[in-house]
Amino acid sequence: MRRLAIPLALLLALGGLGSPAHADKVTRTAECQGDWLPGTPTADDVMKGEISLVGLPTYKLGKKINWSASPYRNRSWEFVFQSLRWMGTLVVAYENSGDRSYLDRATEITKDWVANNKLGARGTQPYTWKDHPVSLRTQPLLCLSMHVKESWLKDSLADHAKLLSNARLYKKGHNHGIDQDIALMGIGCRYGRKDWSDLASRRLTGTVKLDVDSQGALMEQAPRYAVYVYSRLQVAMTNMKACDRKVPGEISKRAEAMKDFIAHATMPTGYMVPIGDGTAETEPKIETGTPKQEVKAYRAGYVFGRTAWGKPESAYYSIRFGPGLKFHGHEDHLGVTYYAQGRNLLVDGGFHSYEKSAYRYWTLSPEAHNVPTVAGARFKPRTASKLVASKYGKDRQSFKLTDKAYGVSRTRSVLVNHGEDLMAVLDTASGGKKVSNLWRFDPSLKLVSNGGGKVVLGDGKFKVTLLQFSASCERVGGQKVERGGKVGWVSPTYLSKLPTNVVVSPAAPSLLTVIVPGTDSPKVSCSGGKVTVDGTSFSAKAF
Repeated sequence: MRRLAIPLALLLALGGLGSPAHADKVTRTAECQGDWLPGTPTADDVMKGEISLVGLPTYKLGKKINWSASPYRNRSWEFVFQSLRWMGTLVVAYENSGDRSYLDRATEITKDWVANNKLGARGTQPYTWKDHPVSLRTQPLLCLSMHVKESWLKDSLADHAKLLSNARLYKKGHNHGIDQDIALMGIGCRYGRKDWSDLASRRLTGTVKLDVDSQGALMEQAPRYAVYVYSRLQVAMTNMKACDRKVPGEISKRAEAMKDFIAHATMPTGYMVPIGDGTAETEPKIETGTPKQEVKAYRAGYVFGRTAWGKPESAYYSIRFGPGLKFHGHEDHLGVTYYAQGRNLLVDGGFHSYEKSAYRYWTLSPEAHNVPTVAGARFKPRTASKLVASKYGKDRQSFKLTDKAYGVSRTRSVLVNHGEDLMAVLDTASGGKKVSNLWRFDPSLKLVSNGGGKVVLGDGKFKVTLLQFSASCERVGGQKVERGGKVGWVSPTYLSKLPTNVVVSPAAPSLLTVIVPGTDSPKVSCSGGKVTVDGTSFSAKAF
């Protein structure tokens, strides 16, 4: 999120925006300053009647605003439009410049919004008064209220507070609930309503304990949301102190613990591993410090591992397990990602959008992740999985996971070797069932060759090899490589959809998959339950 207030002030100091002929003397307020504004549009964009939201093309707002507008039929655009945060840029510009025209236009926009979006009125779009637009809209309305003292604005904020305090509409244990509490406390403190402030403080503690566990892991099943929740908790704690309230110890303690979780979920590239509803371009711009461990397993359902901190060439991997799907999670249990030798190798299907489309729902499915499937068995959504064993060494770690997502036990053992980089994964199922698996490679890697249980992909001089055996060391052939089609897709960024190579294994009683970065011709042997790759040996059981 771009910080607008300080850069705008700097531009003014340099004369970049010019100085109004008759500038008001304006006191900057805590309600308006801060990090709550979107990166786009700017105040001058809004003054010109042009707004760009959620990365979509510019929309011509015009002088008379159509509050039912949905030019892109995009739910996120609608919610951000109704949040009025783009209006808030005008009030911040007024505080920074003293130019009254910014405040006049902000007042005009907001008064028109209030008149045309009454709660429950005919013509008001239903999403206008959903919990999240209501929460996010409160900040710009509060900001405006610091300079506009009219009754219509105070009455509208009271309507917001009544909705925010409604227990039936409260999103407990979710980032939306945190935003609801921040908003309700803001209104309560602004107008001296202790009952609203008390309720917000009381609810926030319970929500944080559900949303962030004692290890600091976010329970919403998408690590990128940890950055958002962490930043919102900083706002919540700052606001509580400004309202002469003591910050509950449980909130500050869990917020602090989140820094380690965010660090572990951040790849050596500086971007967060895109698991669940997370894009590959999320760069957490917070100071997390350096955790003590290179490898960490979280009860919330993650294993994160790397060879070293602060080195872009470090190897990195993630493994998923834990509670069944909820909130921003995907059906990715037992799934892995792998980064080595400065390259993304195994990647997740990614996050496309929150649109109710067939492709969005496909990105949630097992087929969009690097997981084992059980042949001839039906998948049971929202099934929990367990990490049942783990071994930690400096140059090698291994983990064993299991669940009954297909009605029988499917078990995956994962071994990651460092120095001589490789990942080995053994998949089995109980009851004599056969397993298959999917391996989604980064779009930069093109198919070089496929045959005899060996698939090679590459990008210029860089090559990576996938090999498959049975647990008894027999080579397993018959892999299909699909680019596009039914499963060969990835969405690294919002609304993107790129073809990529996905290796689909045959069904077999057991599958040992070995990923070897940096070569198209590894020296491999497998006999007597022992696998050796370029001099590195490990058990064919992978654990």
